[in-house]
Amino acid sequence: MSKKILLLFLISALSPIFAQSQTAVVTVAPDAAAPTISKHIYGHFAEHLGRCIYDGFYVGEKSKIPNTNGVRNDIILALKDLGVPNLRWPGGCFADTYHWKNGIGPRDARPSMVNQWWGGVTEDNSFGTHDFLGLCEAIGADPYLAANVGSGTVQEFTDWVQYVNHPGNSPMSELRKKNNRQAPWGVKFWGVGNEMWGCGGNMTPEYYANLYKQYATFMTDWNNTDKLFRIASGANVADYHWTEVLMRDIPRNMIEGVALHSYSFVEWDKKGSSTGFDETQYFATMKTALKMEELVQKHSDIMDKYDAAKKTALVVDEWGGWYDVEPGTNPGFLYQQNTMRDAMIAGTTLNIFNNHSDRVRMANLAQTVNVLQAVILTKDDKMLLTPTYHVMHLYKVHQDAKLIPIKVSGPNYTFGKENLPAISASASSKDGKTHISLVNIDASKKITTEVKLDALKLKNFSAQIISSAKLQDHNTFDKPNAITPKPFKDFTYKNGTLSVNIPPFSVIVFEAN
Repeated sequence: MSKKILLLFLISALSPIFAQSQTAVVTVAPDAAAPTISKHIYGHFAEHLGRCIYDGFYVGEKSKIPNTNGVRNDIILALKDLGVPNLRWPGGCFADTYHWKNGIGPRDARPSMVNQWWGGVTEDNSFGTHDFLGLCEAIGADPYLAANVGSGTVQEFTDWVQYVNHPGNSPMSELRKKNNRQAPWGVKFWGVGNEMWGCGGNMTPEYYANLYKQYATFMTDWNNTDKLFRIASGANVADYHWTEVLMRDIPRNMIEGVALHSYSFVEWDKKGSSTGFDETQYFATMKTALKMEELVQKHSDIMDKYDAAKKTALVVDEWGGWYDVEPGTNPGFLYQQNTMRDAMIAGTTLNIFNNHSDRVRMANLAQTVNVLQAVILTKDDKMLLTPTYHVMHLYKVHQDAKLIPIKVSGPNYTFGKENLPAISASASSKDGKTHISLVNIDASKKITTEVKLDALKLKNFSAQIISSAKLQDHNTFDKPNAITPKPFKDFTYKNGTLSVNIPPFSVIVFEAN
């Protein structure tokens, strides 16, 4: 056999294998026992940090920028449309320095403080409990109050619970009424401290577990239909011992959620630019982002040892991309741009949460406005919606929908000698409609993906895509609509298989019935 014939034979023999390796397969496996994807997985986070609250959400009632009680109207409308289910406040690290009574009553009589964690700026407490809970009412979100354990007291904590929840004829409810709020807000979600392993007090898990039980003991609700949802300060990334101790030492009737914090970055001590990054930095960021799958699985496995019924939720109440601040901005303000890289983080992370919704029942993107992986950026009277906003807007169809379990196989995104799964997916059904979310993180390759839907008998497919020419592309105040969802047509459906050509670094959400 000649060399030429041998070469042609090898090409012919290997071509099916090569073709198969370049095609991803997503197989849906409907299961009557599958969980509902809690809407609270799509929560957000607003800390007294940089320009998130002041010069972000809050411009004050005297501002020329249209506002309601000092909160920008354009932000209210954007977050209402996003369907924000819950909003966490006031921190973050700020929470364990915050004394809530300094943020109520006449603004001109409120004491100031120094924000020791974020830029050393003076905080005048002009945005406080009433302002935050009014904001939550305006956007239709459940408030999630992270209370001060690190520098506070049990009395201060329980007074706050009484202030916002007691119907009347109690010291704190009467104080609330004196401050012009008659009805209680009925706050359900409470964080018992924040990052107690670090800025919350540098505690051991054993010490914190005992402290948590002390605080939880005195947390009382006066609404018999909807008890408090108490969330323990959880692990930093892969600190599995922390989760083990909390689950082992805290009785199930004293805890409703255990938190987890994990960010996506290039290197923690060398985070790099939010826009001027190369593929090496992109790959490194996605490597930490996709680590969320392992983190959620391993923390869940530990929780299963002590809670097979899955009564206690895993609450990932800080996640998102973290880079160097924009040039010329305060290093303590954590202001960064938001590119297609962030869209990849959002799409893949939300798919992970959806697929683990039996245990992950609440999460909070850090943060909402002008900080870290924000969904909204502002500059004076201008406002823009980031690619992350648009991903979360497409994904809101999964809120409170029934999970459809899936299996994904296919090509890797290869860079150098390392590999990552190129395709991420999740699916759900609600109100007679099925939604399928697909993400291709590969920086250069279009990937054909076959979604096996035989079991669902679907028809009438439509789709929207978020994509752009470059990974570094982003919306600016001059071009706020450079990246927005657009109709997507590059697919076919035949004999129960949806064949999709997914462009590189793109997010697609399908709808069918």
